[in-house]
Amino acid sequence: MSLKSERRGIHVDQSELLCKKGCGYYGNPAWQGFCSKCWREEYHKARQKQIQEDWELAERLQREEEEAFASSQSSQGAQSLTFSKFEEKKTNEKTRKVTTVKKFFSASSRAGSKKAEIQEAKAPSPSINRQTSIETDRVTKEFIDFLKTFHKTGQEIYKQTKMFLEAMHYKRDLSIEEQSECTQDFYQNVAERMQTRGKVPPEKVEKIMDQIEKHIMTRLYKFVFCPETTDDEKKDLAIQKRIRALHWVTPQMLCVPVNEEIPEVSDMVVKAITDIIEMDSKRVPRDKLACITRCSKHIFNAIKITKNEPASADDFLPTLIYIVLKGNPPRLQSNIQYITRFCNPSRLMTGEDGYYFTNLCCAVAFIEKLDAQSLNLSQEDFDRYMSGQTSPRKQEPETWSPEACLGVKQMYKNLDLLSQLNERQERIMNEAKKLEKDLIDWTDGIAKEVQDIVEKYPLEIKPPNQPLAAIDSENVENDKLPPPLQPQVYAG
Repeated sequence: MSLKSERRGIHVDQSELLCKKGCGYYGNPAWQGFCSKCWREEYHKARQKQIQEDWELAERLQREEEEAFASSQSSQGAQSLTFSKFEEKKTNEKTRKVTTVKKFFSASSRAGSKKAEIQEAKAPSPSINRQTSIETDRVTKEFIDFLKTFHKTGQEIYKQTKMFLEAMHYKRDLSIEEQSECTQDFYQNVAERMQTRGKVPPEKVEKIMDQIEKHIMTRLYKFVFCPETTDDEKKDLAIQKRIRALHWVTPQMLCVPVNEEIPEVSDMVVKAITDIIEMDSKRVPRDKLACITRCSKHIFNAIKITKNEPASADDFLPTLIYIVLKGNPPRLQSNIQYITRFCNPSRLMTGEDGYYFTNLCCAVAFIEKLDAQSLNLSQEDFDRYMSGQTSPRKQEPETWSPEACLGVKQMYKNLDLLSQLNERQERIMNEAKKLEKDLIDWTDGIAKEVQDIVEKYPLEIKPPNQPLAAIDSENVENDKLPPPLQPQVYAG
């Protein structure tokens, strides 16, 4: 699904939300743009093609071995009989292995044959027989009470559901995709059986399927939600880190037509964030979808109050992106994958639940690929905002209504002042770092010049000169000389 960023906001064609095969149902990025039904058909075709290619390869290898054995049989004499038995045993064993692999990858084995499920259901399952939680007991009691109104059909549905849960206990070693396919096959088989054999009206089939999903997914939740064999947790941490890094994105950048200064709109935004966060606390895929639907309806109401006219789809998607960025829902990717894998496919293919869920998938995909061009920013500003070096200035409203609170006005002025002080401090810090670098470079330059001069004109230190000796210091016998003449004065 291609998303476009324009000056007027984020836009996605409604046709791009539909299955790319043209069946009219909603597609899903997790199914490569197909709806649930078309994806399963494409998946089965690709799998059957791969199985056929593997089978042809195995047969070709077997023929080559047989031909090689036949050509060498005539030259081996008496030992050929023994080797022939050995080769025949080897060929049979290989054929059996290939057949086993083929059965393992075939559609019938993936979904599990009816006889196999019945045999597995006869074995007592410790997970089914153990003491369940209060919530599980409550859901089971509600499911039984609900089925009582359908008499014989209800008994048959309960029996099939119980067999499916016990069969799933022995399939926990399968990949999550295989468990998802088993669940989707169960949904389809039960719905078709009710329509063909039970002659149940379509509206009642939907209600029954909702109760079946609630019953089985409440029991399977802790085994199939964010399993360790997948990278769901890794994706959760990645999208959570991404949303944290985008905390600076403002409604103006996304062209969100929502004015949070209006009390009613602000209340709707808070409710929308609460609903999208509450999705993680639900166990049943239908309940998670209900949270997404409530969140979306609050968004539409907020847009309607702000614009004083009904909201359009072009207004809804950027606002949903803003709500996701502001709420940062926990385990977002795990919840999307869980709904995709185990929700009743009819809910994701049609109706408002499917529409809102498809938009949520588009919003997450947009957040993952969001760049400077998407927000009409320069790459330099986008990189600075992402690195946390600076934040975009809060745009002060051009006009204030007379009813605007003085405290709100003062708050915006203070935020603008803080933003200016922050930018000033950043400039001072950048200049200080530049000055520090210049001083270091100057000191290094002076030291290098001094070193060059010292190397060019080395300093020679001469020994000190000997002190001057007295005139008669060398006369050894000077003590034998007569005393010096003293001036005499004669009276005239």
